[in-house]
Amino acid sequence: MTPTVRHAPGTPKLLLGDYEIADLGYRDDEYFVSGTASAYSLVGDCGPDGRWDAAPSGEADYAIRIVVLRPSDAATFNGTVVVEWLNVSGGIDAPAIWFMAHRELVRQGYLYVAVSAQQVGIEGGTSLGMDMSLKKQDPERYWHLSHPEDAFSYDIFTQVGRLVRADPQLLGGLQPEHVVAAGESQSAMFLTTYVNAVDPLVRVYDGFLIHSRFGPAARLDGKSIFAAPADSAPDAVRFRSELRVPLMTVLTETDVVGGVRPGYHLARQPDNERLCCWEIPGTAHADNYTIQVSRIDSGDAPLADLVAAYSPTDSLMGQQLPHYINFAPQHHYVLQAAIEALHRWVRTGAAPPPAPEIELTDTDPRSLVLDENGLAKGGVRTPWVDVPIARTTGIGTAESPLSHLFGSGEPFDAGTLARLYPGGVDDYLERFTAALDAGIGSRFLLPADREEILALAAATFPRDR
Repeated sequence: MTPTVRHAPGTPKLLLGDYEIADLGYRDDEYFVSGTASAYSLVGDCGPDGRWDAAPSGEADYAIRIVVLRPSDAATFNGTVVVEWLNVSGGIDAPAIWFMAHRELVRQGYLYVAVSAQQVGIEGGTSLGMDMSLKKQDPERYWHLSHPEDAFSYDIFTQVGRLVRADPQLLGGLQPEHVVAAGESQSAMFLTTYVNAVDPLVRVYDGFLIHSRFGPAARLDGKSIFAAPADSAPDAVRFRSELRVPLMTVLTETDVVGGVRPGYHLARQPDNERLCCWEIPGTAHADNYTIQVSRIDSGDAPLADLVAAYSPTDSLMGQQLPHYINFAPQHHYVLQAAIEALHRWVRTGAAPPPAPEIELTDTDPRSLVLDENGLAKGGVRTPWVDVPIARTTGIGTAESPLSHLFGSGEPFDAGTLARLYPGGVDDYLERFTAALDAGIGSRFLLPADREEILALAAATFPRDR
């Protein structure tokens, strides 16, 4: 049965940024989507190989919202729709992929659809933050929404994907050529289960971007990831070997090593014709870009404002830490390159470049292998780890789950900078530029970001130490 779709005039509750969407050359429209969704049950075991067989089991009515961001000028639409499973770990519908990579989405003319796929985002529930659900934020606008439970989230996400394909009016009359699914952190864990158990049955999306997923996958019965795992649930789950469409997964050091959750290293598997994994050294699950830079990064923000937002901070959402959180920029820039790589893969069949794994010790528990500057070896190489001015990592501290997820960072002292760059800023920029161009040549960074990256590098080199 086709869901019912109703346009909702007014401003949606979706935390995109401090900039105006219209200033990006986009417009936003909110729609209420209601229908009947199925849950799924496993047929057999949920083994670590990801080959999970599932079958529909029970139905429930739902009413959720989606937000559609589309180019104001239809001629700039590039033909691909990115459908994001919104992240609810903080107690609010958070567009994590948009936060981290909206600059690439906008400049290339993607159409973006945000889906309130999980119950917490609408009704409230268990999370790492306070209740900022839609009904809590604006009961007058959202009182009529209803989410049965997360066991039905998988089919709700499928139904939205089908709507995007079948209803051009939902997209302002634009007709998509390709529709890809995306999600980060908790949403990535749910999408891992979607890929393994649901996608073989429904065959809706043309590709997947699964970002920062850790080792485990979400449960098919929809139980919270913060609940005690089922006795039968493996600590780590690989993607099923016979993937139907291209899947790009991008991991930070936090995700690979683990801590709050078992690390992705337990689920590692070789790339194949439909799987590509990039692990980014020097990065954390979340960082300065997530909470400070993204909200002002419209593409027109003054360089001085970006530099200030990237500045090291030991304050994390009201909590004072004994160290800086991770302030490295490469997470943002590499994820933008991953979007371009997945887009090219889906459209042309040309696979992304492979990347080595981040190097880990053979000890138990496994830890990062560090170079002489204290930065992780292996992985996707960028100038921030090959020509560094700071030691950044995905390894945080245990003050809270958030402090673990935000990693840590430490600027080099004057003696270290003098040893590494005896010629000062000119020496640094020459080597940084060479490393940047190598990263662009390897397609781990985008040519469109080169000028901005170089400007940031020049502005952030410490000249007064």
